[in-house]
Formats: sequence, structure tokens, C-alpha cells
Amino acid sequence: MSLDAALVALRTGQVVGVPTDTVYGLAVDPANEEAVRSLFRIKGRGSHLPLAVLAASLDQVDGLVDWTEAQRRLVEPHWPGPLTAVLSARASLAGGVGDHDRGTLAVRVPDHDLLRRLLAGSGPLAVTSANPSGSAPALDSVQARAMFGGRVPVYLEGERQGGEASTVVDLTRVPPVVLRDGPISV
Repeated sequence: MSLDAALVALRTGQVVGVPTDTVYGLAVDPANEEAVRSLFRIKGRGSHLPLAVLAASLDQVDGLVDWTEAQRRLVEPHWPGPLTAVLSARASLAGGVGDHDRGTLAVRVPDHDLLRRLLAGSGPLAVTSANPSGSAPALDSVQARAMFGGRVPVYLEGERQGGEASTVVDLTRVPPVVLRDGPISV
């Protein structure tokens, strides 16, 4: 499918399959409560596992989080890339996006040109790996379509460029805490 079809689907609250620089993902508008609930239903994922948000640029990230210059200096060399940073949320998004109790949001700028073009048109998106909860993630649109079929109406063609999920580091804690090991050493 085309970027235009993906943008229309996202604007109408639908789930879209997207290639990333790590694993193939499922994306929704992070401010749309029903779209986020639909994503959790499709994956069979508990809403106690908050979704991360992908952004096209540092400018988009600035609209989502409050971060210090020290936090920014730690992250900037790894973006775009497979580093997810947990920071203080600036914007209140749908339930299940970020940790509302702690006031944090996991954000990342992916190193995938097609996905960043989509994000530039749509704005930041809540994204998770394309797999039923507990299963291995899809690596491309063909595998994702085999897993979800028509429950996901639009799949952007393509495959991930990496294959390993991103490193996740909580920068709201001192010292920072690595929540998931991945390709970036922090």
C-alpha cells in the first residue's frame, strides 16, 4: 500500500503495519483512544504494557517530552536509530501510551526513511512490534499480514532493516536504567 493510504487509515483511527529499522511494527495515532484500544485488542496485549511513540525528528520529540540538555546529549548521537528513551511526558496521550502514573513516555526516532516520511505526514505514532503478544515479531509485511490478515487494513510494504528490538533506557532515573538490552550500549 502507499503512504497516502496509510495516512488516511491513521487519520480514521485504524491500525497500520509499518516497516521499521528494528522489527516490523503496528502503528496508530497515539491521541486516539479507540485506535489504541484496537491495537491492544489486535495484539492481545495487556494495557499495563505501555506503548512507545516513534517520531520523525527531534522537533517532533520536543512536542512530546520535557527533557534536559544532558538527556538530549545522551540520545542525539543514537538518533535516528534503535534507542528508545523514556523521558518525562509533556503531552497527555491516550491511555496505554506511555506510563500515565509516572508521567513518562518512551520515544524514538527510527532510522528508516519510509517510516520517517510517514511520521512526517502523520505526526508521531504509537508503535509496537507486529506480533500476537508473546510471539516472535514479524520481520516484514508478508509475515505481519500472515499473522493479522484483515484485522490490520493497511500494510506498508517493506521489511525491517535490523531485526533486533531497540535498546530501551529510562532517562528519568538517576543513574539511567536500561530496561531492555538491544543494539545500542548505553
